[in-house]
Amino acid sequence: MTATTVTRRLPRFGGFSLAVLGLELRRTLRNKRTIIFTLVMPAVFFLLFGTNDNLRTQRVGGGNATGVVLISMAVYGAMLATTSGGAMVSVERAAGWSRQLRLTPLRPLAYVAIKLVLAMLIGGVSVAVAFTVGAFSGAQLPAAVWIESGLLAWVCALVFAAFGLFMGYLLPSENVMQILGPVLAVLAFAGGLFMPADMLGHTFATIAKFTPAYGVGAIARYPLVHDGNLAVAIVNVAAWTALFAAGAMWRFRRDTARV
Repeated sequence: MTATTVTRRLPRFGGFSLAVLGLELRRTLRNKRTIIFTLVMPAVFFLLFGTNDNLRTQRVGGGNATGVVLISMAVYGAMLATTSGGAMVSVERAAGWSRQLRLTPLRPLAYVAIKLVLAMLIGGVSVAVAFTVGAFSGAQLPAAVWIESGLLAWVCALVFAAFGLFMGYLLPSENVMQILGPVLAVLAFAGGLFMPADMLGHTFATIAKFTPAYGVGAIARYPLVHDGNLAVAIVNVAAWTALFAAGAMWRFRRDTARV
């Protein structure tokens, strides 16, 4: 009798699949709480705090102060959306799904990539909704800034997609966003999204530069205001993204090892 060796073929791209991504996206869009929390609330905040007559008439760069508030609220919406998208992994952990993944050929990097892409798709929709509301509510920006700031707010929100994924492995599923919601609000305030950090003093402005929201906000606003240290903001976003992504992969390996 001859022994037969079965070779286990690894999937392409470590298991990253557009089909799986599509299923994840449809599941997310069915969650009404997520839709309201990530798409509606930032636009409402913009309407409440960014559309008064003083802001509409105050000129900033080639636009107005309402446009500055709009960019900041779009960043905040992208923060909420991408964090929420990444943090949904906590539900899978509670259901034991992450342990089952240890039995499949899915690579940790591919799994993390699927979650990050999903979070970024939701973040892109959030930015688009905020900008659409702003366009009809008094925000004035040069044509190029509408495109540049929107793209930068979306792309740089990758740091919060990684943050949500990391936190999803650390926090229980039943209250993950109840915890992360206030945390994101604090980070947004500390990072100067709700008001300029300089208004709260030199010390606070210095501390703000080390928060993840600072880098995203500074980069997104730069095409309009051309103010601030862009290099510091870029390093900020890159460092926090790398840190959170590494933490997410570490926690994924640790979870799937418990089989």
